[in-house]
Amino acid sequence: MNSQAPSIQFFEGIYEELSNVSLRHSPSRGVRIVLMTFDELQALEKFNSFTKKSTNSMLLTDEEGEIRIEPSSVKILFGGSEGNELQRVECALEFDIEERWERFMRFMHRYAEANGMGYKQTEKNTGSSTQ
Repeated sequence: MNSQAPSIQFFEGIYEELSNVSLRHSPSRGVRIVLMTFDELQALEKFNSFTKKSTNSMLLTDEEGEIRIEPSSVKILFGGSEGNELQRVECALEFDIEERWERFMRFMHRYAEANGMGYKQTEKNTGSSTQ
């Protein structure tokens, strides 16, 4: 294994910084849902999305290797006085295979540790608890 720092990319070579993540479980659908929030998106800065190659998915990289996953939805929310200021980007991921979920959670623990993020479980959370 190498000591690759955990990273998130939508476009090759453009590293995004995760602002928040919410883990949910839908027992009726049998899936785990992750909502990743980005307050800024480097891919939108300085025409990066036009000058870099798209990964056609979200690319998560850590010491175990790469995870390529297509988001189930992406919302780009704008606000401000003229409605043209980026407020945040919300990216939803769905997992229905336990091995993929476990691999994603290992990535998230590494990402959180490397970026000073903490975990807080809420009353509404019916998913797995991680510490």
